Amino acid sequence: MLYHLTELLNNYDIPGMRLMSYITFRSGMALILSLFISMVIGKRIIERLQLMQIGEIVRDLGLEGQINKKGTPTMGGIIIIIAILVPCLLLGKLNNIYMILMIITTVWLGVVGLLDDYLKIARHNKDGLKGKYKIFGQLGLGLIVGLTMYLSPDIVMRENVEIENKTTHEMVIEYKAENIKSTQTTIPFVKNNNFDYASLTKWMGEHAQTGGWIVFIIVVTFIIIAVSNGANLTDGIDGLATGTSAIIGSSLAIMCYLGGNVIYSSYLNIMYIPGSEELTVFAAAFIGATIGFLWYNAYPAQVFMGDTGSLTLGGIIAVFAVLIRKELLIPILCGIFLIESLSVILQTSYFKYTKKKYGEGRRIFKMTPIHHHFQRNATTEGFVMFNKPKTSVHENKITMRFFIIGILLAVLTFVTLKIR
Repeated sequence: MLYHLTELLNNYDIPGMRLMSYITFRSGMALILSLFISMVIGKRIIERLQLMQIGEIVRDLGLEGQINKKGTPTMGGIIIIIAILVPCLLLGKLNNIYMILMIITTVWLGVVGLLDDYLKIARHNKDGLKGKYKIFGQLGLGLIVGLTMYLSPDIVMRENVEIENKTTHEMVIEYKAENIKSTQTTIPFVKNNNFDYASLTKWMGEHAQTGGWIVFIIVVTFIIIAVSNGANLTDGIDGLATGTSAIIGSSLAIMCYLGGNVIYSSYLNIMYIPGSEELTVFAAAFIGATIGFLWYNAYPAQVFMGDTGSLTLGGIIAVFAVLIRKELLIPILCGIFLIESLSVILQTSYFKYTKKKYGEGRRIFKMTPIHHHFQRNATTEGFVMFNKPKTSVHENKITMRFFIIGILLAVLTFVTLKIR
């Protein structure tokens, strides 16, 4: 709103109005504003949640300090959502299709998560919204994002091409003259870093491009479901999902800024996406919101984000990566989410297999998601493949070590862009 207002006032040569035309200025202001909202207004929301007796329901799973968390206010994801939306609505270009899609994503998954948390509290147990309804909500968002990217004339890209300079014999990056609709995306370890989904549907002949968009929409939907649920599983100990999301968000913000600038994208030999630079403002608000929420969510947590926050954070990361065509980097960048999800899948599958084969279920880890494996003492209850460490690790140390791994994965993600 303020951006569009200053655009009008700029016609009257009022000093300072041109500042709002700079992405860096608006991004910096969005970060500061979101940080302020999440820290200051967040405190009021936490107090309100306490008065409403909206507390976490805790089952005794034998984890150190777990019972002490009982009654801690949940649904704190509302703080993150407000801290993201307000700066974006004030400082963002509200006619930019990328910004519109991110706002829709935030509200959409925020409602799904809020409904899930509400049902848990209303029923006084951990069973909230049924899994299939969560999947339907994520599926619906995937279709909205995928179809919009297919149909919108404003979502285009400019393909990067390596050309040899005949005089110096050096490889120079050039971009094709026109913006195009394309199913291309960034892929690591490959020359030019480009992969076209339409290459998977060449057998469709003249309809290969349409087939490529169908594959793309399916991939988008899968990524949203996977990353959103991965963030949800990671939200198990104080500050873990919040801090990990902040690290991922910072990486995506840098990629977004580089990919939306023709000079920087040329230097890195990545596709140039006109208009996507506006997402830097959203990313800045995202970073400020998560860091501000971490002020209250760090050990010992004064508030939990609940599914209201975790589903939303994961969905935002997934859609953001898709919009800047970096979705195939997610397995590296969101490695923490991936490991958490895989640990649950492996544990469940192995338990069912061994129960059917031996009549008794066996485990790979002491407990999943995997952060709980380190939080629990060695168990003597049945067979456990990996029963170390024998004694539990304090959850604060687990969180810090996961943060370090997250930072290393973020650095590795950037390194892949230059390894071909």
